Amino acid sequence: MSNKAILLCNLGSPDHADVPSVKRYLNQFLMDPSVIQLPWLIRRMIVSLFVLPKRPKASAKAYQKIWTDEGSPLVVLSEKLKEAVQKQVKQPVFMAMRYGNPSIESQVLKIAENSAIQEILFIPLYPHYAESTVKTSIIEINRVIAFHKLDIKLSIKAPFYNEPEYINALVNSCTIHLFEGLVFKDGNSNTPHLLFSYHGLPELHLTKIDPTQNHCLTKQGCCKIESKAHATCYRHQVMETTRLFVEKTGLKEEQYSIGFQSRLGRAKWLDPSTESKLKELAERGVKNVIVLCPAFVTDCLETLEEIAIRGNEVFREAGGQSLKLVPCLNNYPDWVDLVASWCNDQEESEYV
Repeated sequence: MSNKAILLCNLGSPDHADVPSVKRYLNQFLMDPSVIQLPWLIRRMIVSLFVLPKRPKASAKAYQKIWTDEGSPLVVLSEKLKEAVQKQVKQPVFMAMRYGNPSIESQVLKIAENSAIQEILFIPLYPHYAESTVKTSIIEINRVIAFHKLDIKLSIKAPFYNEPEYINALVNSCTIHLFEGLVFKDGNSNTPHLLFSYHGLPELHLTKIDPTQNHCLTKQGCCKIESKAHATCYRHQVMETTRLFVEKTGLKEEQYSIGFQSRLGRAKWLDPSTESKLKELAERGVKNVIVLCPAFVTDCLETLEEIAIRGNEVFREAGGQSLKLVPCLNNYPDWVDLVASWCNDQEESEYV
């Protein structure tokens, strides 16, 4: 019997698409100091006075548009990934959510029930480093192990934004969209434009953790200038994913754009926003847009509702004709193979 267990981790979802469930989920998510990086009292006031009174109702309506008979798409698809990976590895594979259920704590305790397991390989399913995704997940699993005094080794998979196998999986998963629209029909007036839509972050999240304190967003073209800041710079990492994808597919500069979605609050976020980019593309005469969301490996509210429904409405109202969302990697075979290879690799890299 293997002495190692695999714990995959995704962001999370409400248990149900109703207001009470969404309210509980948003409270847990937004009160995480890695998400809203303010002192507890200020964070508590913002969440309690300005977010929770109204946002859960609007978010519940959004979730209801994408909810399935099986439940939340994010949770359902994550479980399918876990099952597919389990077929390729000998070690037991578990799936946890940073927020909501199944929680990291519940899954770690389930793993710990087996006294033969001496190590957990923790794989946060986020390609790019951010404190609000990778770091908070690592903090939580370390908290659980320490709180329950578990005698278990923890190894952690590093962000994989530039791994060739990840780029290949990303490219292969949307080849049909690219080759039907962007490559073979080059020059056609109806040629689709590829929009890379990444989850947004407040600029402060980048500059605060810049180890040099004078690189991120302070220098022109900072993402292209070599720096130790890149190890934790979300913007550099998404730009690198884009560069490698474009290099692999041979796309021309005029055939693609980058946007950042899912803004919240009044802080200055990474530009340009996906919504403004969709409007700009439509207004300059682009009729068809293909949207790829590489920061998400699993389809969720941000892809299925924010892009496929609301983004489509924004694009059409601005004069566009068609917006097509490329599905996330979900349980695409190349992605399953890649995750399974991490599980079978005996020399995992630790990233804290």
